[in-house]
Amino acid sequence: MIIPVLCNDIWHPGEVVKKGLSSLESSDIRFEYIEDAADFSPDIFKGSKLVILSKENNVNAENEAPWMTDEIQDMFKDFVDKGGSLLVIHSGTADYEEQWTLRRLLGGVFDHHPEQCPVTAKMDPDHFMTQGCSDFTVMDEHYFMDMNDDSIECFMTTHSDHGSQPAGWIKRSGLGKVCVITPGHNLEVWLEPSFQRLLRNAVDWCLQSD
Repeated sequence: MIIPVLCNDIWHPGEVVKKGLSSLESSDIRFEYIEDAADFSPDIFKGSKLVILSKENNVNAENEAPWMTDEIQDMFKDFVDKGGSLLVIHSGTADYEEQWTLRRLLGGVFDHHPEQCPVTAKMDPDHFMTQGCSDFTVMDEHYFMDMNDDSIECFMTTHSDHGSQPAGWIKRSGLGKVCVITPGHNLEVWLEPSFQRLLRNAVDWCLQSD
């Protein structure tokens, strides 16, 4: 199975996402990385069960121009509503505050973050998404979110000297699934064993047939 991954923006090198997801590849799963929005095609949704978005609203690492048009937002919404799954990690929530279709699909988008600081991720031990995970503290950007959907199921929160925030949640849209995970600016976050397990749980849930 090939899973398209949209990544690489002006603040978040695609290489971090590639290294962070590499351990999840297997004989059954392979990731196909799209690092330049100029290479985006509606074909990524054809035959895909899951699309991963870990890309701020920039064309690529050298081009800060936005890429998320109204038409592309509608494609994401249509993909999920018809039964696809969308996994959004860290920068996939960023700079989309005016993209209303996408932000409603996600249930919340990035608003701001303080300077990097120690951030503690706390898991809901009773939620299926956190099975095998434990709380951890890493140096990260503490994302503060603008939430817009009371129906989300939050399974992880983040805490720092600056406050607490929802940091991992799932929701439904039509026949499909959405999972959002907000930590992940630094590679050390992605390689944290508990975060790795969380990513695996998220991919497994997204691929499960209900």
